[in-house]
Amino acid sequence: MNRRELLKAAAALPLAQATFSNAALADVAWPERNITMIVPFPAGGQADLAARPVAHALEGILGKSVIVDNRAGGGGGSIGNAAAARAEPDGYTLLMTLSSLAVLPEADRLFDRPVQYEVSQFAPIARVLADPTLLAVPASAPWKTLQDFVDDAKKRPGQIPYGSSGPYGTLHVAMEMFATSAGIKLLHVPFRGAESRPQRAVERHGAGAGVGAGHAEAAGR
Repeated sequence: MNRRELLKAAAALPLAQATFSNAALADVAWPERNITMIVPFPAGGQADLAARPVAHALEGILGKSVIVDNRAGGGGGSIGNAAAARAEPDGYTLLMTLSSLAVLPEADRLFDRPVQYEVSQFAPIARVLADPTLLAVPASAPWKTLQDFVDDAKKRPGQIPYGSSGPYGTLHVAMEMFATSAGIKLLHVPFRGAESRPQRAVERHGAGAGVGAGHAEAAGR
């Protein structure tokens, strides 16, 4: 799979996944102890904002604490995703992640990097929310319409920055698909999480764009 095929394939991403081991749970009451919910992005980001109310609700249902563990890094959430994949499949590790879960292993293969985890290590639990991905620009930016933005980008290929949560993350892929469709080239500015992408992109490069929202899924081990 080449780079362009990888980006196009993101349009049909599966739900984020994780596994429970039926054998591990068959002979014990569950849960007997606290549960950890890994969020592979910093506090305040999209996945984190989805995770915390879900964790709170599960505590009321299950009668045990559900501890949100933010493990940011690796671009697109790969470090946290890999940590969940390595966890014991005993039902005490959950993963609140984004659809980049399915892209990152293929990106590793594309660039001949060690694959951190495989999607086959996970099984879905629930889709928590689904929001449209948004393209936002500063109010002071010169573009008043999307066409203004595209026309300017064509005049200045690779000069207009946009922020995302990391290379080959959900929002990076979405923005590159948009750029390919529009026939433009933008400057990708990756960050460790989603909480301040547009603001930081503007601070670092002047007028720019940020992408936000998307969808989050819950998974577990």
